[in-house]
Order: sequence, then C-alpha cells, then structure tokens
Amino acid sequence: MSKTVMIVDDSASVRQVVSLTLRGAGYEVLEACDGKDALAKLNGQRVRLFISDVNMPNMDGISLVRALKGLAEYKFTPIIMLTTEGAEAKKQEGQQAGAKAWIVKPFQPAQLLKVVSMLMN
Repeated sequence: MSKTVMIVDDSASVRQVVSLTLRGAGYEVLEACDGKDALAKLNGQRVRLFISDVNMPNMDGISLVRALKGLAEYKFTPIIMLTTEGAEAKKQEGQQAGAKAWIVKPFQPAQLLKVVSMLMN
C-alpha cells in the first residue's frame, strides 16, 4: 500500500523541509502551493494523508479541508494542519472542518513523523 503524503504550503522552504523529513522516513511526497493547486494535482490518485498550512493565497487550508471532505475518495483521509496559526478559535474551526491534528510552526521533524505515523496506521 502506498504511503503517499501531500504537502500543501505556500512557502517553498517549508514544503522542502517537510518533504525531506517525510522522504527520509520512506514516504512518497506530492507538493502543492495552495488549496487550488492541491485539488488540481490530485487526479484521483491515492493520497493517504494531507499536511496543509492554514494561511495561503487562492484557497486557504480550512477551505481545502472542507473541499477534501466533500470528495468521496478523500472523505476519510486524515489531514494535519501545519501552521503558524495558534489561536484556539482557528484550531476549532479546523477541527470542525475535519482536520485531525494541528501542529504549530516551527515544528520538530520527530514530532511531525510521530503524528504522521499515528494517523496513517
């Protein structure tokens, strides 16, 4: 079974750090620069987990979570929000939309891998 993760973040450096962390742990990685880009790149392929920023242009992370949960093939796919956004109200909004975890940047790679592993098993 594939262990494909899609990273959605408007920061190329964040995508690079997360991608290196995940690839080093044996995951396949797809990258997108915002929610619209992520949806366009899916093409029905099997993604086991999404990691998304909240604040992005074109389509923010919470809107992306709602869009993914509205698609039959991704309705039950776990989503981690990886963001600088630490406000409790924003966390609750993300959780209500369907996000399973919330990690505040800066993050520790070991912490990210632990959460990824828990949600993919």
